[in-house]
Amino acid sequence: MKQKRYFLPESEIPTAWYNIQADMPTRPLPMLDPVTREPVTVDSLSEIFCRECSEQELNFSDRWIPIPEEVREMYTYYRSTPLVRAYGLEKALGTPAHIYFKNESVSPVGSHKLNSALAQAYYCKREGVTNVTTETGAGQWGTALSYAAKLYGMDAAVYQVKVSYEQKPYRRSMMQVFGAQVTPSPSMSTRAGKDILTVNPNHQGSLGTAISEAVELARMTPGCKYTLGSTMSHVSLHQTIIGLEAEKQFEMAGEYPDVVIACFGGGSNFSGIAFPFMRHNFEGKTKTRFVACEPASCPKMTQGTFEYDFGDEAGYTPLIPMYTLGHKFMPANIHAGGLRYHGAGAVVSQLMKDGLMEAVDIQQLESFDAGVLFAKAEGIIPAPESTHAIAATIREAMRCKETGSEEVLLFNLTGHGLMDMASYDKYLSGDLVNFEYKK
Repeated sequence: MKQKRYFLPESEIPTAWYNIQADMPTRPLPMLDPVTREPVTVDSLSEIFCRECSEQELNFSDRWIPIPEEVREMYTYYRSTPLVRAYGLEKALGTPAHIYFKNESVSPVGSHKLNSALAQAYYCKREGVTNVTTETGAGQWGTALSYAAKLYGMDAAVYQVKVSYEQKPYRRSMMQVFGAQVTPSPSMSTRAGKDILTVNPNHQGSLGTAISEAVELARMTPGCKYTLGSTMSHVSLHQTIIGLEAEKQFEMAGEYPDVVIACFGGGSNFSGIAFPFMRHNFEGKTKTRFVACEPASCPKMTQGTFEYDFGDEAGYTPLIPMYTLGHKFMPANIHAGGLRYHGAGAVVSQLMKDGLMEAVDIQQLESFDAGVLFAKAEGIIPAPESTHAIAATIREAMRCKETGSEEVLLFNLTGHGLMDMASYDKYLSGDLVNFEYKK
């Protein structure tokens, strides 16, 4: 059957983001200032982030946050992204399930990350910021922020996790094409980086180390603010454009998802696809399941502990109530670099604690098996991060095959893997291995 793609006309692209914090049955515990251990305020957060994002982070009352017209106009350059019925994958699996995916790989930078990068860059520019800094794992967020910063006439400095800097040279090149300064982390350019390398000169980096360096640079540089690609509530807020579009597209398709699935690093794309649908569960109108998919080598949701922890290795960030493996955790060198993060965001962690969502862990080889099958069936080579969601979708589809259930499955294709072909080369040559988490 011919593949069906559902697009929204420009007039139907959402005009507001959905703020799940206003609807949650249990409000997340407050983040704590790293020095005073008191709940953070807009003023204290604004020392690192731009003020508008800090206000959004602590907004627990407004269900809908208007999208600035300038940001929405930039969205229309690539949105709506298509909702696609994956007939090819259904046929390959022989499943009665109806499989859909939201294709975020069609953005200019090839991933969903641009949805928040445009918003954060806009707010920073409006505040008079001249420089932005950030961290990146695989490079998707760093690429998005580099592009958005250039659009708004700001300079960008990106600390890329060292192992990904080496594994994914063309991601680095993309950031540099957009004018960003890219530094492998940990580095000797910050006190945090020097301290880490003093203890372990061969440290391959983690998102925690890169965050420490980026936050330090923001604090030490006049006119500079730190931007973040996941974990925080304001980032999840901006990403809800994904699920809000998908809602309207499912109305066009005449269906509604029984299961919503997304890969999970810090929570940005999971939040984006899941939160708009989750609000209907809160209202008792639906019983959709929500499944977060993380690497078996970095299983903070399935094997971590719910406690206050830092978002970075050096302890510069606020203490976040989260499921965590510990901010000193050193993840294995898997190729899904965007998922190598030790903790989950406060909102997602609270939802998990309340039993309103599920989590599964996926081995590296299972994820690449799924990615290659998807590529053969649908013609899109997915990013290594996205293959985790595809693997979990295949598990659900095979369950439906066993039971004869025609459930509707939706997963978020966070980005394409065209900059990750070195990873696929290793998979095809048999050089990839699984990594087990060890406490």
